[in-house]
Amino acid sequence: MSADMERLTYERLRETMYREHLPSGLTVEVVPKPGYHKRYATFAARYGSVDNCFVPPGAREETRVPDGIAHFLEHKMFEQADGNVFDRFAALGASVNAATTYTSTTYLFSTSDHFNECLELLLNFVQQPWFTPESVRKEQGIIAQEIRMYEDNPEWRLQDNLMKALYHRHPVRIDIAGTVESIQEIDPDVLYLCHRTFYHPANMVVLVVGDVRPEEVIAQVSDNVGRRGYEPRPAVVRRYPDEPPTLHEQRRAERLRVSLPLLALGFKDQPAAPGRELLERATAIEIALRAIVGRSSDLYNRLYDQGLLDDSFGASYTGEVGYAHVIMGGETREPERLADALRAGIEQARERGVSAEDFERLRRAALGSFIAALQSPELIAHQATADFFRGFELFDRYDVLKALTLDQVNVRLREVFAPEKCAVSIIQPKQSGSPEAPAGRS
Repeated sequence: MSADMERLTYERLRETMYREHLPSGLTVEVVPKPGYHKRYATFAARYGSVDNCFVPPGAREETRVPDGIAHFLEHKMFEQADGNVFDRFAALGASVNAATTYTSTTYLFSTSDHFNECLELLLNFVQQPWFTPESVRKEQGIIAQEIRMYEDNPEWRLQDNLMKALYHRHPVRIDIAGTVESIQEIDPDVLYLCHRTFYHPANMVVLVVGDVRPEEVIAQVSDNVGRRGYEPRPAVVRRYPDEPPTLHEQRRAERLRVSLPLLALGFKDQPAAPGRELLERATAIEIALRAIVGRSSDLYNRLYDQGLLDDSFGASYTGEVGYAHVIMGGETREPERLADALRAGIEQARERGVSAEDFERLRRAALGSFIAALQSPELIAHQATADFFRGFELFDRYDVLKALTLDQVNVRLREVFAPEKCAVSIIQPKQSGSPEAPAGRS
């Protein structure tokens, strides 16, 4: 065991995480799972679609890059001078993928065999960009087609309209893939600039879960990254527009070709500081959300019995560094009536608060779900990577849930679900023979 390698033991969960910070700034985390057949690895950068304005390393002035470039870069990384990365992982019997969110880009693989070769391949291709004008033009066509496909997707339009209603200027209101017009501005030079800026080890984390030896994994990563000659670098300077706490719009409605209307209610929250504060706030809001509209709540079951919502209804909280919101909704035959009923039910819940009995039941259920989820190495790999960029550890969730109080939940319930913070997005069926109505106020 390296003298610099930390061992973090969580006795109650019977889990251990090994961590080392390499001289390049890269953090490596390993969660051993003895006896598990598959092994998972992620190599992730704190770089997402909202990072479209920043100060490049060595520069003094900020740079604004085309919307959608983080997603575009993720796609392009799989094409190398010596062939397609997907084919090389397939030859090793492994599955490889990647995902770009508003705040991060993650490359990952899962395998039962040839783990060391797969890890080396992951480390190599993510650190070795290769772009040509011809390959960028080809990718522009592919992603433009993808964007147009999503523009015809009712669920995507519902969410996109809600983000535009909730936010005035924050880039979370812009789709992760950008627009057909914005991606036409991308060229190899700007791709290399974004890679140099955000794919530096100091802005990244490697996380491995499975039946592995932590010291061997960390040694392999250290050797691969160490021979590339990275210099230490401070955190990337990112620029975001000032976002007012108010809604941009209270309502957006649109007509599309759907069999049933769709409704989404959103509540705009104030973002918390990264770290424990963010986790505690998110945990309290998630319990409040389950108490209000969870499957076991009185409001959900009453509206279900009335036929106003069905099994497509869902609710979630997103708390990131820089923005936060609640979203709930699904298919409904009467979107206006459901919106009114949800708002009325939420206001009643704010007035009376969550009961001690409901709080304890929901808290115990959340603890049980979290412990059960730890049986999935894939979930650990994904969630622990996301939590790292939020400034806390995956296993901190257990301690925060154990320490959570009823007062914390009720404070967040009354604060976050205030009527003035609520925006509505509705997709109505397109009327036969009528032109498609643009999204906007109605």
